[in-house]
Amino acid sequence: MRFIARIIVWFLAISVGLTVLYRFVPPPVTFTMLTDGNGIAKDWQPLSRIDRNMVAAVVAAEDGKFCSHSGFDTDAIEKAMERNARGKRLRGGSTISQQTAKNVFLWQGEGWTRYLRKGLEVWFTFLIEHLWDKRRIMEVYLNVAETGIGTYGVEAGAQRYYGKSAARLTPLEAARIAAALPSPKTRSVKNPAGFTRRYGNTIAARIGTVKRDGYDACVYE
Repeated sequence: MRFIARIIVWFLAISVGLTVLYRFVPPPVTFTMLTDGNGIAKDWQPLSRIDRNMVAAVVAAEDGKFCSHSGFDTDAIEKAMERNARGKRLRGGSTISQQTAKNVFLWQGEGWTRYLRKGLEVWFTFLIEHLWDKRRIMEVYLNVAETGIGTYGVEAGAQRYYGKSAARLTPLEAARIAAALPSPKTRSVKNPAGFTRRYGNTIAARIGTVKRDGYDACVYE
């Protein structure tokens, strides 16, 4: 029992310590990057150097309630479970906060390890929601999310696909990066077709609404 108690105490101390550290320091590398096998192309950029179109695009695509929830969107989770149970296109209910927690502190995982990760994901999501602000969560997410094979962060993605900085992305360019985020190794950003192209166009059309109605306002407060 003492051994288990020590493990728990050390886990809590390390997890809280890392979360506090990454509130101010960019995460140097993630487990996903280390296990990719395709190299690592990344270029950390502060949020001030990432176009607002990119922020609005991921809010529109991934998490419309980003500014109003505390890490978890129960409605989205319930709808995703119902949709998946009906055998339709699989969709997750993860928020940007959950995805950030997973990408920074954990692993992607398949099989039983996925369920272990999900449990830890709840803890780390709770931590970043209470120890970071929404702006920092968005900044970290946009710098560690996989945007292509061996490519991490929207700056590296923008350079790879468009040959320019993420500070100068058009709404359509940002939307196409956002459309590929759920499956960056299989969805084309540069020349999307089929579902990815249609989804990108839908996200691009929503960007104006996100800005106008302030769904990304918490990032710029």
